[in-house]
Amino acid sequence: MGGDEASKKMASEDLARMRTYKTIIGNVARKHNVDPALIAAIISRESRGGAAISGNNGWCSKRKSFGLMQVAAESHTPSGAWDSKEHLDQATGILVGIIEEVQGNFSSWSPEQHLKGALAYYNMGSMVLSSGPQGVDHHTKGGNYSADVLTRAEFYRQNEF
Repeated sequence: MGGDEASKKMASEDLARMRTYKTIIGNVARKHNVDPALIAAIISRESRGGAAISGNNGWCSKRKSFGLMQVAAESHTPSGAWDSKEHLDQATGILVGIIEEVQGNFSSWSPEQHLKGALAYYNMGSMVLSSGPQGVDHHTKGGNYSADVLTRAEFYRQNEF
């Protein structure tokens, strides 16, 4: 199993944990005008709903990223507890800033390409954008970050987010 089916399976496995954060995800999503399913999908991909990081006080194993949405500590000073509204607010604000940057710098791209580019950038940095709109995932972890997150988001939309 791979591709969309694997993404849906992982999102399904994380669904109970995602429901734990549904209220704070909804509050942060409203504040930033972002689809709550997208936030849930990033959390699922980055930390498996917290399961992958809870034993490390919210840090990834290499202590480079922090929290449910894995804010890169080399680029940002993480805010709040790893599973807090403050953390989700910071991480979602970072994502919104990236989306706006991609929209401003690549005005000829479609809205879907903007979102895919922004998600890939969130994962690996702006260098992924040099591949053009069709190649943004080539340099992401697993080579499928934006596609995976978008598939998980669709799953969460269909399951209460």
